Amino acid sequence: MAKAVVFVIQGFEEIEAVATIDLLRRAGVKTTIVSLGPTTKVTGGHQIAIETDQTLAGLNPTEFDILIIPGGTIDYVNHAEFMSLIAKEAARGQRLAAICAAPVVFGRLGLLKGKKAVCYPGFEKELTEAQLVEAPVVTDGLITTAKGPSLAPLFALEIIKLIVSPEAADKVKQGILLT
Repeated sequence: MAKAVVFVIQGFEEIEAVATIDLLRRAGVKTTIVSLGPTTKVTGGHQIAIETDQTLAGLNPTEFDILIIPGGTIDYVNHAEFMSLIAKEAARGQRLAAICAAPVVFGRLGLLKGKKAVCYPGFEKELTEAQLVEAPVVTDGLITTAKGPSLAPLFALEIIKLIVSPEAADKVKQGILLT
């Protein structure tokens, strides 16, 4: 069974987190929600609070097939332990994904050098040395990026395609009536 982790921090974009988690779980992906705050309760940018499965303490990222960062905020870059974890996992060859403003994490860590990437409009300058492309979602090597909230289902389907199968992604797509 494929496994994914979705990190959330105060101010995260609820649509991006919940749609991604929902679709991954529909595809049978064991999806763990991890709080980057001091408790397991985290409130998004539109005042929707969610209860996560755990905090960052004690997380073993090597147990997962992909690490996912929803956007809504770039505050992820201010969390030193999280940034260190992403840098370490990228160096280890871990698959990573971020949507909206969250690709800034990869840009700040220098992970996008020469890679195709997208982000929420206005954050492009933060994607240091990336090859910016016109696409809703793009995967280059082990890094997947997506533009923003309305594209969360396409982002999740791309992840399902990568860590489960194209057939599983098509099944979920049909199940949610996405044409």
